[in-house]
Amino acid sequence: MRIAIDVSTRATCMRRQVGAVIVRDRRILTTGYNGAPMGLAHCKEVGCHMVNGHCIRCLHAEQNAIIQGAYFGVRTDGSTLYCTAQPCNMCAKMIVNAGIVKVVIGGDYPDEFALEVLNAANVELVYRSIDAGAATGE
Repeated sequence: MRIAIDVSTRATCMRRQVGAVIVRDRRILTTGYNGAPMGLAHCKEVGCHMVNGHCIRCLHAEQNAIIQGAYFGVRTDGSTLYCTAQPCNMCAKMIVNAGIVKVVIGGDYPDEFALEVLNAANVELVYRSIDAGAATGE
């Protein structure tokens, strides 16, 4: 979780900084943080594009971590995703389709449907406070 916290510092959205790390067999496969798509202006440069309280300019950290796997040909099936915030419902669906079997969540996010999706797909959920995760090195 400490690495996900470090990755979150690279986030380019001013609304929220989230980091994600996908791990299998104690090896880091990919990382992701929230920010604009490659080659496009970031929130830090042009401001957030807010719709219904959400910045729609950015991809989420979980999305970027999964996309990095696809972009570089790294399989994510059977892996664990560490994330500094609970995934939203779109990220939850991507997590399921990416074959991720466990999600370690370091912070909250008000999306009950996301939890329903992850539970229905038998994705193991582990809640770990950011402070505890950083202190134990997990």
